[in-house]
Amino acid sequence: MNREYGYDYEYGNDYGYNYGYNGLHSGDPRQDLEYEKSYLTGGGGSAAVGSGFNVPDVVHEFLLRLYKAITERNVYEIHNLYENTFLQLTETYYKERPWPTEGEVVHVVGEREHFKTFIIFYKELYFRHIYAKCQPTIEQRFESYANYCALFNLLLNDEEPVPIELPNQWLWDIIDEFIYQFQSFSLYRMKANAGKLSEYEVEQLKLNLPIWNVHSVLNVLHCLVDKSKINEQLKEYNAGRDPDLVADEFGRQTIYKMLGYFSLIGLLRLHSLLGDYYHAVKVVENIDLHRQPLQNLSVARVLACQTTTFYYVGFAYMMMRRYADAIRTFCNILSYLQRTLQRGQIYQQFRTFQMDLIDKQTDQMYASLNICLVLHPQRIDESILSVLQEKFGDSMSKMQRADLKEFEAAFRFACPKFLSPVVTIVEPDMSGETPVRIDPWNQQLRVFMDEISQQIQTLVIRSYLKLYTTMPMSKLAAFLEIDEDTLRVQLLCFKHKMRNLVWNRTQGNSGLEGEFESGSDVDFYIDKDMILVADTKVARRYGEYFLRQIHKFEELYRIAGSIQRTNTI
Repeated sequence: MNREYGYDYEYGNDYGYNYGYNGLHSGDPRQDLEYEKSYLTGGGGSAAVGSGFNVPDVVHEFLLRLYKAITERNVYEIHNLYENTFLQLTETYYKERPWPTEGEVVHVVGEREHFKTFIIFYKELYFRHIYAKCQPTIEQRFESYANYCALFNLLLNDEEPVPIELPNQWLWDIIDEFIYQFQSFSLYRMKANAGKLSEYEVEQLKLNLPIWNVHSVLNVLHCLVDKSKINEQLKEYNAGRDPDLVADEFGRQTIYKMLGYFSLIGLLRLHSLLGDYYHAVKVVENIDLHRQPLQNLSVARVLACQTTTFYYVGFAYMMMRRYADAIRTFCNILSYLQRTLQRGQIYQQFRTFQMDLIDKQTDQMYASLNICLVLHPQRIDESILSVLQEKFGDSMSKMQRADLKEFEAAFRFACPKFLSPVVTIVEPDMSGETPVRIDPWNQQLRVFMDEISQQIQTLVIRSYLKLYTTMPMSKLAAFLEIDEDTLRVQLLCFKHKMRNLVWNRTQGNSGLEGEFESGSDVDFYIDKDMILVADTKVARRYGEYFLRQIHKFEELYRIAGSIQRTNTI
């Protein structure tokens, strides 16, 4: 147990499941039966070749190379094996079935020096593949949690930094997958309250309530942040000083520094999933979203981390009714992604399993941006606007016409899968009926739609005000079919809703700070019984538009020239 950080992730048979022979258990009864037969017939002590284990030669070589690269801390080789070879072998041999179990890997690699460390990271790949390509059993969910416990114990419990180096992409995937599996298990556990699980699964969940507990997940992420002193390093970096001045022997190691940074993004994501948007933005207040993720090369190479960061920050701003900040956040990353795609850089380098998630989050950010622009109209980059109109033009038109169903459909698409921090399995009451629990997704939808219902009338008022420069109160009241007193209340509500807390760089890096500003494209004031309208729309800057098109043309010309030269050769 780590007394300094106050957690204990030791695990064993207390969790209600066994590890089979020699402490090995795959979670698949058929595989376990084959392993037991091989072990009892003497196959357990033989080499991989001829032992009854079905490990292709190329996979055998991959495992040996991966073991050697990890033990020798050869980051370049690990990166190649992780990004290329592992994916190629998965498509060839393990597209719909698990990779070799721990027992098979033992027979291939042998219990050499540092084998326990190697097997922890291999099993992280093994269980991640099961979640991605197969349907994990409840035992496999438990065992994956146990392996993460072993992994974080390895990193956090030693008094000295663990001599391990991994590519930044793998480090990000570890944190990303850790939260994803917690999210998957939480949604799986919710099925027990809905009566969609078998009696055996419900009983196992009751016996293992501490597994995938939200407190343990939060604790791990905070421990990684504290161990790496990443917040202190980010403060020094933002001030233009050397981060190594405040980093200790752990913080100077790349594996701890990057895991600490990625844990901040993990906390942002986790708090957003739990509906705590204030703390979601709070945990990343030391990250300069306008500079660091886009210019720091070590982070810029992990595109999935950047996309996740901006998606959850922007979504948190939207739910906090800070639409101007949400629009700025979404436009920053969407513009960056567009430039990356046009130049053919980075994006093509990351054709991994993460790319489907990146594409989905990109569409979700466009949908969220669409909602924000309807509620808080303002001018954005022409290239982003053109893509937005192409993808969600019809949706924007319907929402502008105050279509509540379209707002709900847009939110369904744009939001993440929310979670409940409660882990209790609800028991039937004396009447035999199970108490109804409010779905966290429905809770967030209700909060969002309550805000929309308050703003629906402002959308209609705005549409009328944009048609006039002066207008009698009685005339607008007649259009809206309400009395003048109610109209005055609605106009005050319009003024209130258009004033948002907006972040300003001069106020610091914290995304929670800001000043109230009016961002409406239509402003007005009332003189006696007349509404005087002032159009606040900023004139279009044609010079920037033409310059942007010229740069696009030059880029296309350069690409076409390079293709022609290649074909000529």
